[in-house]
Amino acid sequence: MEGKVIEPLPNAMFRVELDNGHKILAHVSGKMRMHFIRILPGDKVTVELSPYDLTRGRIVYRYK
Repeated sequence: MEGKVIEPLPNAMFRVELDNGHKILAHVSGKMRMHFIRILPGDKVTVELSPYDLTRGRIVYRYK
């Protein structure tokens, strides 16, 4: 799913508003940490949602 980063939180967590209006808590994927990809408020990102808790997810891509 795609969304927009609203605010940064401690421990590489971010509040993301999805395109459908829902707000979720998302962390940065390991590959993005490995390559030092920075995420700032306002960035458009792709998020994988957890199948167990739909309010949590993982940021897997930041659009340029």
